[in-house]
Amino acid sequence: MVDYFSDRENGPRARTEQMISPTVWAGLVGTVQALINSAAFGLQFPARCPDGQAICGSDPDSLAAAVIAEMPGLAWPLETTSEVEDGFFSQRQPFAPDTLLILDFIEFVYASVAKPNPGKYHDFFSHHHLSFDQQVGQEEFRATVNRIFARNGVAFEMLSTGRLVRVLPLVLGDDLRRTVFNTGDRTLDNMLEECRAKFSDRNPLVRREALERLWDAWERLKSLADPSDKKRSIKIILDATASEPSLRARLEAEAMELNSIGNSHLIRHSEVNQVPVIDMDHIDYLFHRLFAMIQLMLRKQGAARSLMSRT
Repeated sequence: MVDYFSDRENGPRARTEQMISPTVWAGLVGTVQALINSAAFGLQFPARCPDGQAICGSDPDSLAAAVIAEMPGLAWPLETTSEVEDGFFSQRQPFAPDTLLILDFIEFVYASVAKPNPGKYHDFFSHHHLSFDQQVGQEEFRATVNRIFARNGVAFEMLSTGRLVRVLPLVLGDDLRRTVFNTGDRTLDNMLEECRAKFSDRNPLVRREALERLWDAWERLKSLADPSDKKRSIKIILDATASEPSLRARLEAEAMELNSIGNSHLIRHSEVNQVPVIDMDHIDYLFHRLFAMIQLMLRKQGAARSLMSRT
């Protein structure tokens, strides 16, 4: 990873961009084109020497056919501009495909790339016979992708396995990774683990499912202290969460507000008068807000059990 001056001075850019911009896409396309020119796809899509069949390059037609077959909707050669009509005129403007399609393509490239090492020089055909180091080639590609994403604040990162994952908001990401769900209720534990996994997914629809599931977990959590009386149950839990009166009142107001959000937006129900939550920044905010409340209650779980034993 290149250590740029601005990063040393100001720190790395916040990784908040959920969509891959035309600028980032153009950088990725340039990277892939450079790999094509260097024969880095020769291991998976070899071009062979007519004299002895040693690999001497990569076959662009085979690569193109594989990309078109596995990446429906992605044009080949890769396009970084599109033609836009404006009355009688048209002009080309920067363009990027759908973000999920780009992420799929990046994983495809990782699986196919390898670092070419020139071997014997074939005088008659004026080319080298090649060997390949796939691990080195993949790691170099991964480092380039992660550098482009980091420099442009893109909230995705490629792991050493070649899988792309979402970079979670800093504070929430730390909490999600550190928290061990041990509520004493296996169903609730499973619900919270499902939320954790889905919220890290790169697909926005799956992340929205995480928010819906978190609200389901919230409803179940509120009934843990007394399954037969939900109002009494939430009172016991809130009493255990904060004993200082003013903070206790604020937490109760927050619990009521969270209930209202879940009921008035398209999170827990599907009535036509509910407002859907679509914007990914809003989904992150609501997930963070509710998760913080749930996490606080779970940390005070022992005090809640103590109160239950007295009543």
